[in-house]
Amino acid sequence: MSPSALLVRPPAPASPSPTASRCAAASASAAAATLRLRTSPAASQFSRLRTKCRFAAPGVSEDYSAPIDVVADVKTEKIVVLGGSGFVGSAICRAAVAKGIEVVSLSRSGRPSYSNPWADEVTWLAGDVFYARWEDVLVGATAVVSTLGGFGNEEQMKRINGEANAIAVDAAKEFGVPKFILISVHDYNLPSFLLTSGYFTGKRKAESEVLSKYPSTGVVLRPGFIYGKRKVDGFEIPLDFVGQPLEKLLSSVENFTRPLSALPGSDLVLAPPVSVDDVAYAVINAVIDDTFFGVFTIEQIKEAAANVRV
Repeated sequence: MSPSALLVRPPAPASPSPTASRCAAASASAAAATLRLRTSPAASQFSRLRTKCRFAAPGVSEDYSAPIDVVADVKTEKIVVLGGSGFVGSAICRAAVAKGIEVVSLSRSGRPSYSNPWADEVTWLAGDVFYARWEDVLVGATAVVSTLGGFGNEEQMKRINGEANAIAVDAAKEFGVPKFILISVHDYNLPSFLLTSGYFTGKRKAESEVLSKYPSTGVVLRPGFIYGKRKVDGFEIPLDFVGQPLEKLLSSVENFTRPLSALPGSDLVLAPPVSVDDVAYAVINAVIDDTFFGVFTIEQIKEAAANVRV
């Protein structure tokens, strides 16, 4: 006689534990959420984030976990560097590329003769600020950085230090660029009558334009002597051989020389030089930090650079 079939009633499914319910709800919420951060109006870039939810029913040791993909709209930065092929401008471009920031450079010479790999990551445009097609240059930009400036006769200095920057500020504002960062100059504690030259009046006019058009997002950096390896006509001038030791010396005796800072023109001797890399990283800090705005002194530039170097 064949044995009868053994009928076994399967156990009723256990109701999920409060922990499991909460985890499932959190997972569903995470999957549906989209992190809204500022993006370029031209195009959005997406990252896929992965999270895990772990739970177990009472008395059960198994780990029921599964990854959940969440598509998030991630903040991207795109900067336009005016004068990006110059000494300070190229350092800013290099630092921005190192931080994963999209970079466009506008200068009269266009692409420099650098063979460095970072230069291949920059979009080099040749053009004059006074005749630029801003609708092409500024598309998708989240910040404009101006290194424009120079010497010459009075009219030339007013034009390149002041008018050129003012035009750039107006264009950036018109096309909705959120930030403007200007590389200006330390006043060296000079008497007021010496600050009436075209160089300083041009720079201060540019500063005024930035701070008036961008009162809560405009940045003015006022470095003194900027040192680093500067290329001129194919030759490299190692300004750091002088600037770096002088910076260390003046910083070490700052407590003793501080009482002299009230003397007119004293900063011509006492103002410490600034590394071109410090200026560049201070710019990067201004680009990525929305609380960073206003006028920044030599020491504040170094502090801002330190925040980004980590």
